[in-house]
Amino acid sequence: MLGVQLAELLDGAPPGVEDALDLVTGFDDALANGLARLSEERAAALAALAGSVGATPLAARVAEAAEKVAAGSIADEHLTALAGARTALFGAVHDALLARLDAALGRSRATWEEPGPLAAVPENLLVGSRSWLTELAIAGWRGVDHDLVSASSQTVEALLAEPSLRRLAVLLDGLAAELRASAPVATMDRLPARRWADLWARALLLSQAGSWPGEATHTVSGRLLILGVDVHEHATAMQAQVHAILEPAGGEPSRLVRTSVAATKVDTVVGPFLWQLLRGVPVLLGALAEHRSLDITDMPLLGSGDLVWHDDRATAGEPADPFATARVQLAGASAPAAPPLERHPVRIAEPVLLEGYTVTGDEFVLDGNALAVEVDRLPSCGPLTPELVAASTACLGLLRWDAGRWSVRPLAVQATVKKKPVVAHTGDWALGPTDQKVLKAGARLGDPVAVLRERAGRLLRK
Repeated sequence: MLGVQLAELLDGAPPGVEDALDLVTGFDDALANGLARLSEERAAALAALAGSVGATPLAARVAEAAEKVAAGSIADEHLTALAGARTALFGAVHDALLARLDAALGRSRATWEEPGPLAAVPENLLVGSRSWLTELAIAGWRGVDHDLVSASSQTVEALLAEPSLRRLAVLLDGLAAELRASAPVATMDRLPARRWADLWARALLLSQAGSWPGEATHTVSGRLLILGVDVHEHATAMQAQVHAILEPAGGEPSRLVRTSVAATKVDTVVGPFLWQLLRGVPVLLGALAEHRSLDITDMPLLGSGDLVWHDDRATAGEPADPFATARVQLAGASAPAAPPLERHPVRIAEPVLLEGYTVTGDEFVLDGNALAVEVDRLPSCGPLTPELVAASTACLGLLRWDAGRWSVRPLAVQATVKKKPVVAHTGDWALGPTDQKVLKAGARLGDPVAVLRERAGRLLRK
């Protein structure tokens, strides 16, 4: 599908991207070592970050922040300005990469529209969040110990009790958990400095009173044609993010949308058992497993292109082959705009259909151009395997950019195995595994979800 444009897409990053990322790396290095003890070189990195936004409305505030922090006067408003500059640089990188990708795919994209009135949030909880994030910046990742991590507990607990702040609460809780698992960080050989700085900057911006979006932009009705599902799994949570094409009622042009459903879990719930955690959305799971379209009515749609899923507002439709949908409709579907705080290169995940390639190792080669394949990210809850990807002739996946290169994350493949055609999708087992070997293994090992439910019921009866 990418055709000859793939060569231009893969031919290095757009001009200025590497320079922007170098500026971010300089700031992240200063943050890792603590802003309370800046060397001359790290103070210069802050000044360079300020200089990069010198032609923007952020110029004066970021320049003042860099000077104050370098002089040892660190306040949360200064750190917020620096986090804003760092985020703006990533936003510029995101836009440059996405523009090149859209040009290669011939894909149109909507423009961002500001949401409705911002939701009111308790200011005292935001102050508490900024206070802990400021302590982290002063100490630096190298200075994080168990006491500093524990200082977040009361704030996170209060945030989790406030529904309007759940997004910030989960982010801070996750960052604290990673730091707690790594403390004392000073003993670590290598730091995930980019990742922790991403989480820190995002949390700091979300802890501003004016950063909360309003409610869903509007509701939509129509036919939903599923392309695939990307499953994210962690020890304590899982999420299924469904990518689809929406044919709105009333004859409006088709658009790319996505919807996410999630659940908390324990680390013993893995593989096909993950789908049991999402039993509250049977209509969606049935559409994934049976490759059906969905008719949706008055489903909330955010400006980011995310449907807020309500299973009772969807009904199963006719069978719809995702590959046929992609071949006929993907090229003409309009893509959603990226919200301001979502403009980060690692957030790029664009549905694509790849055909006519050859497989060499962990790469697809099209017209002599190699595209990395994320076979290490294939979920364990579906039938898609590295062997099927290697034998594939067509792939539905998400085009992504990370670590300085483009890659594709497979969601479905068409392959030939023992001279027979095989089609596998990540959501094929949403209603339970269909592979006899997997079924026998599950019966032998037992159902961890059923065991946990039985034990929970026993405790509740006491």
